[in-house]
Amino acid sequence: EVQLVESGGGLVQAGESLRLSCTASGFTLDDYAVGWFRQAPGKERIGVSCISRNGGTYYPDSVKGRFTTSRDKARNTVYLDIRRLKPEDTAAYYCAADQDCIATDWNKYDGWGQGTQVTVSS
Repeated sequence: EVQLVESGGGLVQAGESLRLSCTASGFTLDDYAVGWFRQAPGKERIGVSCISRNGGTYYPDSVKGRFTTSRDKARNTVYLDIRRLKPEDTAAYYCAADQDCIATDWNKYDGWGQGTQVTVSS
């Protein structure tokens, strides 16, 4: 079965760090660009990072410097490291895999998984 599974979320205090994992089964994640997205209650899903097939990374200004995405080829996993967590980072976090970070219309992506919840207390 082809699927992506997110994990690593939890309840943390502001200022702490978390590592989220996106693990693939049924396909090789290294062959795809992988984006991380988050959706807070009542808000739209937005992108927070992307790692391309050649290892290039992209972040919106809102998270640049605190979010880092990386690959672990041996584990068929992409990570999202979040530092200095803020209450406004509270959201469900999802990953997605497609051909290209920039060219892909992620709004049309239909393979969303269950996500992993991150809750940051102040």
